[in-house]
Amino acid sequence: MKILMVLTSHDRMGDTGHETGFWLEEFAAPYYVFKDAGAEITLASPKGGLPPVDPNSQAEEALTEETRRFEADAEARAQLAETRKLADVEVSDFDAVFFPGGHGPLWDLTGDPDVRRLIEGFLAAERPVAAVCHAPTVLLEARTPEGEPLVKGRKVTGFANSEEEAVGLTQVVPHLLEDALKAQGGRYERSDDDFAPFQVRDGLLVTGQNPASSASTARLLLEVLAERD
Repeated sequence: MKILMVLTSHDRMGDTGHETGFWLEEFAAPYYVFKDAGAEITLASPKGGLPPVDPNSQAEEALTEETRRFEADAEARAQLAETRKLADVEVSDFDAVFFPGGHGPLWDLTGDPDVRRLIEGFLAAERPVAAVCHAPTVLLEARTPEGEPLVKGRKVTGFANSEEEAVGLTQVVPHLLEDALKAQGGRYERSDDDFAPFQVRDGLLVTGQNPASSASTARLLLEVLAERD
């Protein structure tokens, strides 16, 4: 089982002067779900090399069992430091792709041509695509073979408008993910409570709402893969 994880290379929160990147929990929790299941994991990002981590996700209140495990895992940290360039990655080498979130993907993964190539390629090859929190933004530019928005008529989730408001970034982000998914015709679903775990599946497409959904979204992806065996 070979799983590709694609991380952001974007490190600036608009013009606020604050740093952003990927959210550590959204990488670490799925990473260990996959690793503990025996998967071979490859990490990639648009620029390659060490992707930026959102410093807020390293604050004490954001740390989890999985993030602490990662910080103590020299092998995993070395792997993260040497992500492959996204342009060099081919669908045929992997069984599935997973996109961790953080605010960074809103800027650099949304319209990235290699992201679109991979998403459309994975689904055409009947291989699952998963994304959590802000990372479902990667689906916005993807299209079906008929040229329709990929999310049109499909169940999806992602960071909710109310969650973005709660973290005070509604006026900073380039788009509100919930609104953007709905505008493309996505059947947006969410948890009853902000920041509660929630994930949905629509065929080969798996999405999670927020950081708390990271591990459960990864486990749902493994369920999809298990059906193919």
